[in-house]
Amino acid sequence: MGINYKSVLLRPKGTFSRYFITLSLFVLIFSVHSNAQVHLERISKTDRSDGLGFVVRYHFDTPIDSFTVIQPAPDLIQMQLFSPSIDTSGIRIPNESGKVKEIRLYKLDNSYGVDIYLDEKVLVKANAYTDGKSNDVLLAMTKASKYQVELYTQQFIAKTWYLNSFTKDALEIENITVEPETDDSYNTIADKLKFDTVIIDPGHGGKDPGAIGYRNTKEKDIALAVAKLVGGYIEKYLSDVKVVYTRDDDTFIDLYERGNIANENEGDLFISIHANNFRKSYVNGTEIFFLGLHRSKSSLEIMKKENMIFRDGEQEIVELTEEQLLIYELANSGYISNSERIAAMMDKEFTNRAKRKSRGVKQAGFVVLYEASMPSVLVELGFLSNPSEQRFLSSEKGQKIMASAIFRSIREYKVEYERSLKISSSQ
Repeated sequence: MGINYKSVLLRPKGTFSRYFITLSLFVLIFSVHSNAQVHLERISKTDRSDGLGFVVRYHFDTPIDSFTVIQPAPDLIQMQLFSPSIDTSGIRIPNESGKVKEIRLYKLDNSYGVDIYLDEKVLVKANAYTDGKSNDVLLAMTKASKYQVELYTQQFIAKTWYLNSFTKDALEIENITVEPETDDSYNTIADKLKFDTVIIDPGHGGKDPGAIGYRNTKEKDIALAVAKLVGGYIEKYLSDVKVVYTRDDDTFIDLYERGNIANENEGDLFISIHANNFRKSYVNGTEIFFLGLHRSKSSLEIMKKENMIFRDGEQEIVELTEEQLLIYELANSGYISNSERIAAMMDKEFTNRAKRKSRGVKQAGFVVLYEASMPSVLVELGFLSNPSEQRFLSSEKGQKIMASAIFRSIREYKVEYERSLKISSSQ
C-alpha cells in the first residue's frame, strides 16, 4: 500500500510532525526575508530634542538583518549594515558643512560599510539602535568631553573595507617577456633610441610640504612613498631601464632643477607625482596632466599650486605665458603627442584596474614639465582633503595600487614605443 504524502502533510499526527512543519515554515519565511532586496532610501541628520547631540537616521523600507558600530577616532564613525542585498540606487545623503563632513558607503559581500566623518570640533560618542516605530536604524551621537571621547575611541581599530572593493588584478603585475630582435636595421635604431631611462619626480619636499590634507597629511610624503614603489617595480620588472629620482628623501628641489636632472640623465620619460586638495572635502578622483594651455578653471588652480616656487624665503607662483606654451608645442609636438599617449594609458589603469574615479586627462602649463625635454606627465593621485581618499593614499595597500597602475602604464608605453621603432626600421 502506498503512502499518501499529501495527506501526511495536510493532516500531521503527533508533536514531532507539528514541530517539523512549523520549523519548515519558519525556515521558508526566513529564507524569503533574507533574499528580499532592502532599499536604503536616504540618510538624514537631525538634532536631538534633549540638546545633547544629534542623530543620523538610515531610512530602510525593509528591516535589515543586523548592524555594528565602532568609533576608531573622535571624528570617524564606522557602521556595517548586514543584509544580502541592499539597494542604494537614488539614495539621498545630507550634503552640509556642519557637524557631519562626509558620509561614504562601500559595497561588501552581504553588507555595506559606512564611514561617517565628523567635523574635528565635534565631540560625541556614537551608539546605534533600531527605531521601534519603523524599519530605520538610528545612530545616536551623544555629546562628551574630549577626554571621554579619546578614551572611548582607543578600544577600536578602524575598518579598511574601502580596500576590500579592489579586485586582485589591481595589484597584479604580470611578467611580460619581450623576445630579442634579430633584424640588424632595427637593432641599429634601437641602440640609439632605446627606452632605457625613466625620471621619477616626487613632488615638493623639504621646506615645501605641498598640499596639507585631512589629519595634516602632507603631499610630499605621499608623493615620495608612491614614487619609490614605482621605481621599485621598474627595477624588478624592467631590468634594462634605469630609474632616476629627482629626490629620494625629504629634500627640497627647485622646480627648474628637477627638469635639469631629467635632461642631464637623458631621460626617455618624466613622471611627476603629486596629490591634490580642495576646499570642499567631498571632491575626489585622479587627474593626469601633460603640458599645454590650461583649458579649465580647475586646471588653472592646480597649475598655480604646483608652480609654486620658493625664493629668498618667500613663495612665488610662476605662470608660463601663452606664447611660451605655443612655442613649446610647435617645437616639441612629438613630446606633446607621446605625453598625451602615456597620460591616456595611465588614466585607463587608474580607472579599470585601480578602480579610482577619473577626473580626466588635461593640459596645463606646469613649469616642471616645461623644463623636461622629453615626454612628461604630472599625476595627481587624489585629494588629500577628502577623508576617504586621504586614508586610501596614506595606506600601504592604497599606495601599492596606485604605484602598480603607474608602472603598468610605463611598461605599456615602453612596449608600444619599441614596437614603433621596429615598424620604422622596416620601412
